[in-house]
Amino acid sequence: MKTYKSMLALVVTVAASLALAADDKCKLEIPPESHPDSSGWDDLFKPDLSNAIKPKGIWTVENGELTASQDKAIWTKKDYDNFVIDLEFKTADGSNSGVIVYCSNIKNWIPNSVEIQIADDYAEKWAKSPKTWQCGAIFGHLAPSKRTVKKPGEWNRFTITCKDNMIYVMLNGETVTTMDMKKWTSAKKNPDGSEIPGWLSKPKAELPTHGKIGLQGKHAGAPIWFRNIKIKEIK
Repeated sequence: MKTYKSMLALVVTVAASLALAADDKCKLEIPPESHPDSSGWDDLFKPDLSNAIKPKGIWTVENGELTASQDKAIWTKKDYDNFVIDLEFKTADGSNSGVIVYCSNIKNWIPNSVEIQIADDYAEKWAKSPKTWQCGAIFGHLAPSKRTVKKPGEWNRFTITCKDNMIYVMLNGETVTTMDMKKWTSAKKNPDGSEIPGWLSKPKAELPTHGKIGLQGKHAGAPIWFRNIKIKEIK
C-alpha cells in the first residue's frame, strides 16, 4: 500500500511540475528576449476582415497576405490596452508604412496614436531621412538602435509589446526600440532635443495607453504586405 501511495504521489508531483513548466513556457516575457511562439494567439484580423474597420475596396487578403492599394489604414474594431503584436511584413522599393497602436481617433490618427515605423531603409530617400523616420522607430520620436530591416522582397518579423506607457519593438530578433511615453512631455522637442514633426501635435505622455490598432496602407506610392498578424493581450 505504501509503495502504491508513494508511486501515486510521485505521478502527481511530476504532473504538477510539467503543468507548471508548460504554464511558464506560455508566459510572456516583458520585454521579450526573443520572438514568441505566436501560433496559438488570436488573429488580429480575421481572414475575411470582418472584425476590421476599413475603407471599401482597398485592403485585400490573398494567399494569407494582407495589402492595400491606397494610402488608407485598416483598424481593429476592438480597443486594446496591454498586448503583444507579432507579425511579418515585406517591403517593396521605397515602402513606407507602419503599425499604429493606442489610437483614440481613427479619423485623425496621426497625432492621436503611436506609430511604429516600417520603411525600406535601403531606399535613398528613407536612408537620408531622420533616424526617427526609419524602420523600427517610434515615428518622429525615437530612432531604432540599429538597422535590422531586410531588403525589399524579404519577409521581416516584428514583435511589438505595449504595456501601459512602455513600448518595446523587436525587429528580426533584436530589440531596437524601447520607449517610455511618460518622457515625451513636449509636442515640439524629443527628450534628446531633436525636433518632432509639426503634424505630431500631441505629447505622447498625454495620449491614452489604450485604443485601436491599425496598419498603414500604400504610403509614398510603394506597396506593403503583412502576414501572420497575431495578438495576445497581457492580463
